[in-house]
Amino acid sequence: MSFRVVGTNHTSFTVSSLDRTLPFFLECLKFKLVSRAARDPKIVERVTGVPGADMEIAFVSGHGHTVELIEYKAPANKGKVQARPCDTGFAHLALNVDDVDGAVSASAAYGVTAVSAPVAINAGPNRGRKVVYCRDGDGVTFEFIEVKT
Repeated sequence: MSFRVVGTNHTSFTVSSLDRTLPFFLECLKFKLVSRAARDPKIVERVTGVPGADMEIAFVSGHGHTVELIEYKAPANKGKVQARPCDTGFAHLALNVDDVDGAVSASAAYGVTAVSAPVAINAGPNRGRKVVYCRDGDGVTFEFIEVKT
């Protein structure tokens, strides 16, 4: 049986607090809130395979991409991933920006901090651009890539 991909739907991150995370996406990154609502725990449990799962989901959209932010209310024994970029399964959201230093500065006001100073890339598709990784309090990582327009 074969199939074909017809498009992308969203990228998702699990966060500890939608109330903390949404202002960064909406105010700093200028995404738009598409929806925010709780989900039926019985369906969530079946979809995720997590017994007792209960969640609230926000979808934000901007710059040609949709991001799903999930705050799990349960189960009580939920944990926190502490992955490093070198760990298998690690993910990040890369955004093209017109001023990487400005992006770092604006992000800091939302608790999203740079891992290092921006770095000039000397090979690959981003050659000649400045790039920086920034992380929020949950470890969600954003890569800002400076693109001259």
